[in-house]
Amino acid sequence: MAHEWALWLPEQALKTLRYGGFYTVEIQPGLRVVSLNMNFCARENFWLMVNSTDPANQLQWLVHVLQASEDRGEKVHVIGHIPPGLCLGSWSWNYYHIINRYESTVTGQFFGHTHMDEFQMFYDEETRTRPLGVAFIAPSVTTYVNLNPGYRIYYVDGNYKNSTRLVLDHETYILNLTEANHNLESPGNPEQNPKWSLLYRATEAYGLSSLFPSDYDKLLGIFISDDRTFQKFWYLRHKGHVSESCREACKTAMLCFLRSGRSDELDLCDHLNGFAGNLARAARKTLC
Repeated sequence: MAHEWALWLPEQALKTLRYGGFYTVEIQPGLRVVSLNMNFCARENFWLMVNSTDPANQLQWLVHVLQASEDRGEKVHVIGHIPPGLCLGSWSWNYYHIINRYESTVTGQFFGHTHMDEFQMFYDEETRTRPLGVAFIAPSVTTYVNLNPGYRIYYVDGNYKNSTRLVLDHETYILNLTEANHNLESPGNPEQNPKWSLLYRATEAYGLSSLFPSDYDKLLGIFISDDRTFQKFWYLRHKGHVSESCREACKTAMLCFLRSGRSDELDLCDHLNGFAGNLARAARKTLC
């Protein structure tokens, strides 16, 4: 892999790539990208039974990178495959703690894996009410499972002095398979040059001025009070292909997923839905 990527990455990045599949690169003055190897947090990785806290010392390396970026006044975008909220608990909680510590440095987090169009929130660990980060989960180009192909374009605060480098907006494009497979000129034969089309622009779809963490925190409140907006999100989450609405237990579970970028966070669901601790206690009693 390092051999194939040598045209794009400097030698120092290739060194850590060879060691553990993670690296960092300065994209432009003031902006650095950190690419994490999320196999080191995957629940399906049985090797993590040996060490699930920090395999290959990746998180320790991340702290060193972020500290150096903080010292230099750089902003950092983190990219990876599996969203941290779906990782093994110990790794996920440590990553959450790191994002809390370097909230002014990490201004973008970008993941995939679920094939859906989603996000997960990061809050301060002391009060768990102040939004400080968003993990954007982009839709997949693959159709798995029963989905249209999709891709995401992010609009980020630009390259100028003291830029926040925060995500300002994003657009999601899809390839409508129903239309592509319904070729009027040649029934039974798929369209040979299918058209990608804009599904939605986030600020327009949800009536937001930007996509800062505070905006997404407000959006979660809107999802609770305005079911029509939540059902729109549910439709867009599936890239324009969903057969049924999401209500009651489905909606509660989805809100809990969106609310926390930290694995197995039951207490935040209580706080969000007003169960006064009963939901977490009942779940823990059942699970234990």
